[in-house]
Amino acid sequence: MNHSFHSADRATHLKIVVVALVAAIVVAGFGIAARTNADYSQTAQSTPVIKAGKPVAVTSAARSEIR
Repeated sequence: MNHSFHSADRATHLKIVVVALVAAIVVAGFGIAARTNADYSQTAQSTPVIKAGKPVAVTSAARSEIR
């Protein structure tokens, strides 16, 4: 067993690359699986528009004043 990455042979480097590739595939698969539960039927055009109401100013007297 090689304890140094620099003195490792070709088989050890290959094992490291394979483990990293498998880990990346697992992470990507988990991300894709988590995303499939999203609701694609609601788009930006079908969402209701929220309009601002009348402005309200709050004074230091702790009362609101409608302009």
